[in-house]
Amino acid sequence: MSTDAVAVIGFVVLFALMLLRVPIGMAMGLVGVGGFAYLSGSGPALKIVGHTTMRTVTDFNFAVIPLFLLMGSLATTSGMSRELFRAANGFLGHLRGGLGIATIAACGGFAAICGSSVATAATFSRVAYPEMRRFGYPQSFATGVIAAGGTLGIMIPPSTVFAVYGLITEQDVGKLFVAGIIPGILAVLMYMGTITVIGAVKPGFLPAGQRSSWAERLDGLKDVWATVLLFAFVIGGIYGGMFTATEAAGMGAGGAFLLGIARRRLSRADILRSLLEATRTTAAVFTVLIGALLFGYFLTITQTPQKLAEFLGALGLGAYGILGIILLMYLVLGCLMDALAMIILTIPIIFPIITALGFNPIWFGVVVVMTVELGLIHPPVGMNIFVIKSVVEDVKISTIFYGVLPFIITDLIRLAILIAFPMLALWLPSHM
Repeated sequence: MSTDAVAVIGFVVLFALMLLRVPIGMAMGLVGVGGFAYLSGSGPALKIVGHTTMRTVTDFNFAVIPLFLLMGSLATTSGMSRELFRAANGFLGHLRGGLGIATIAACGGFAAICGSSVATAATFSRVAYPEMRRFGYPQSFATGVIAAGGTLGIMIPPSTVFAVYGLITEQDVGKLFVAGIIPGILAVLMYMGTITVIGAVKPGFLPAGQRSSWAERLDGLKDVWATVLLFAFVIGGIYGGMFTATEAAGMGAGGAFLLGIARRRLSRADILRSLLEATRTTAAVFTVLIGALLFGYFLTITQTPQKLAEFLGALGLGAYGILGIILLMYLVLGCLMDALAMIILTIPIIFPIITALGFNPIWFGVVVVMTVELGLIHPPVGMNIFVIKSVVEDVKISTIFYGVLPFIITDLIRLAILIAFPMLALWLPSHM
């Protein structure tokens, strides 16, 4: 059997296993090892299993993932999300749709210390949704805002998805983090603008809250210093060359722990819960990562990326035409799997094509993460949608999807802006 036929069968088996609800990491590992064994023998296939597993779990660079996950877990447990929402609401809550704008601002701030879209969406479903409903905001709008705001978790650094992309493609994770800052700020501003437009077009749809006094606003700001300090310390340290991304992750986790203890926001039970949560999430991420690396060996031996690059090049669409096809593929995959699985499954195939076309790998990383964001809120799956549904049980899935539609349009416009102006992602990294 030819290598092309083996590759096709491998992908068919992979998607069949995924449809049977086999975990994506296990499915990729089984197909990768099975295909490699068929083409090269069982001895070499078994050797790469042990080698890949040990290399991944003992590599210093891969420590960036569990450490940033621990930092986000400690920040969540110590209540930083509520402090951010309270401060943002004090300044923005009196505007029409102000609670929605405040939620986006708080999501952006929380994303800067969390790094997980799912965690951001789940947290603000508990923090912001009750407040918006109490002031008369429609269910669709309230849940749509939280779903969109949750996507900021993987765009604004530190981001687990950026870290995984950097590790797979051997790019500087610190530069990827810094590259996400301006597009992340743009996302926050455009989401706020979307809410403002909705309020202007449908004046009776969104209520305006009470104006807070300056004393109340300043009181709300007094606890935000911890979040600002933690973000400035971690990202500022990376940008200033004080430490690498992995070292920054360790400093961030340690900083979140010390701030929580110093402010008496972390009990012994809270610390244990944060450690367990970070450990469980890390185990899931590493399972997918090891499976993807094993699948990557299979792709290498079948030369799938090279053959796909030749096929796309023969279409005569040009670099941006091929880029459009790749991004469209990500939008379709967003209907089938979560963000991390998309990155890990596709990047080993797509990245050689992107570099051959001459695109900057740091810029492409930001473009991919932004496209993957859409998958988190894109029907019919949308991981953030189901996370919100699990927290807010009295809302229908269709209601959340309806509320998130304006933000999907906003994301598509933002993606076009980033493709047209690559320096939005590359300007800060160029100064490192």
